[in-house]
Amino acid sequence: MRDGVAGMDPEALEATAVMGRYCDGEAAAFHRLYGMLAPRVLAYLTGLLGDKAAAEDVLQLAFLKVHEARGAYVRGANPIPWIYTIAHRTCLDEMRKRKRSRVRLTRDGELGAAPAAHITGVAEEAHHAEGERSESAAAAMAALEHLPENQREALLLTKVHGRSVAEAAMITGTTPGAIKLRAHRAYVTLRQMLAGTGKPDQAAQAPSKRELA
Repeated sequence: MRDGVAGMDPEALEATAVMGRYCDGEAAAFHRLYGMLAPRVLAYLTGLLGDKAAAEDVLQLAFLKVHEARGAYVRGANPIPWIYTIAHRTCLDEMRKRKRSRVRLTRDGELGAAPAAHITGVAEEAHHAEGERSESAAAAMAALEHLPENQREALLLTKVHGRSVAEAAMITGTTPGAIKLRAHRAYVTLRQMLAGTGKPDQAAQAPSKRELA
């Protein structure tokens, strides 16, 4: 057994095995892979976009790209960061389109609801069977929307979705050091906002040269 495989957790081992079967043409393997990862990837995309309907569209497009790119997948590697990377880049493309068009996705002229992902990373429907959020969770998600984009990405990936610093760096195309700094700044800012200290600390939000790496 290779060192990379030996160091994987059970979920990563299963995902690797399923991805291998999928690449071999087993249709059922794709459905299993989708079932394993789609809810968390959707929660991540919703956290970035702030709009669940848009996130669902990006999710479908991302998995289409996974299907198209499966020939480039390195057999035996953990496919979870690879799939997150594809979803992340697909989401960035969507965000650029939205900025170019200057169209804000709203409903009846009102701003869309807070992201449907709970701050724990569990889909809202799963976390609250009756569709109700606690006030603290709603406040956390609202505060999350005020973070700079790169800090929000780092916090979501490392603190909410459990990706390692190295994986988060690969997904976002930056360095582990930048991810650590961004996640720390985001965490400090969120704590300030949730503690009722008012606006986020501008110094904490301002990116440093290291963070921009």
